[in-house]
Amino acid sequence: MARYKPIHQGVKLLAVDFDRQILPGTFEYALRHLVDKELDLEDFHQRYKNDVQGAAAFDPAVLLKIILLAYSRGIISSRKIESACRENMLFIAISGDSQPHFTTLAAFIANAGELIAKLFDLAH
Repeated sequence: MARYKPIHQGVKLLAVDFDRQILPGTFEYALRHLVDKELDLEDFHQRYKNDVQGAAAFDPAVLLKIILLAYSRGIISSRKIESACRENMLFIAISGDSQPHFTTLAAFIANAGELIAKLFDLAH
């Protein structure tokens, strides 16, 4: 009987370079470039008042990239987005392994909807 090399499909510890997971020419690559280099996120940054005290917050750029990547994949549940940030390599790479809680994601979506829409409003 023929012998084959084993195929690993379960959990495996790997050293991963997140930057190399986002391939040029893909949606994720364009999304990362757009959010990190082209969009003015100043209105998002002004909402945070934790310079001196308070817990560190998730960068709004990271949350925006997570949400837009999720929506592009048809994932709209904040719990499923949270899960993707823990389990899917593209989400881990795009978020820098941030893993925000589903309540953080839901609050960002609920409270920043107007700012997100403003980012993509071509009339401005």
